[in-house]
Amino acid sequence: MPSFDIVSEVDTSEIRNATENSERELTTRFDFRGVTAAIELKDDVITLSAEADFQCRQMLDIVSKNLVKRNIDPNSIDVDDDCIHSGKTFSLAVTFKQGIDQPTAKKIVKLVKDAKLKVQPAIQGEKIRITGKKRDQLQEVMALVRAAELGQAFQFDNFRD
Repeated sequence: MPSFDIVSEVDTSEIRNATENSERELTTRFDFRGVTAAIELKDDVITLSAEADFQCRQMLDIVSKNLVKRNIDPNSIDVDDDCIHSGKTFSLAVTFKQGIDQPTAKKIVKLVKDAKLKVQPAIQGEKIRITGKKRDQLQEVMALVRAAELGQAFQFDNFRD
C-alpha cells in the first residue's frame, strides 16, 4: 500500500549559511555603521543583539530574508515577542520549529479524517504516516495539508508505492 510521512524539519546547514550571509550583509549596511550589532548562531538558535530594539527588528528582517533565499519556510521560524534588554544591548532569539508537536499532529489527523478520504493517518512520534490504497488520495492529503494554515512548515518524506 502506498504511504508517506508528514514531517517538519529545517536543514541546519541552510540555517548556518543564511546566518553567515546575514552577518556579511550587516557589515555592509549603512544604517549599522558605528553600531554594535551582532548575529550569532549557536545550537540552532540565532541570537540578534544590537543597541536598540528597532535595530534588532531590522536585523530580524535581514535574517528572515536570507532564510527565505535558502528555501526555509517563514512559518518554521519562532521569534521572541519582545527584545530582552540587558545593560546597553537588546537581544532577540530566533528558534526553529523541528518536528510536529502533539496538538498540531492531532489537528492534521482531524483535518485528514474530516476530508473523508480513504486514507489512514497515524501519529508516530514527531511525524505522521499516511497510508492509502491509491496515490491520488495521498496527493490529495498533501494538497490538503499544504492549504491548511497550521503555523508550521511541513515536508513530505518516504513516498512509497
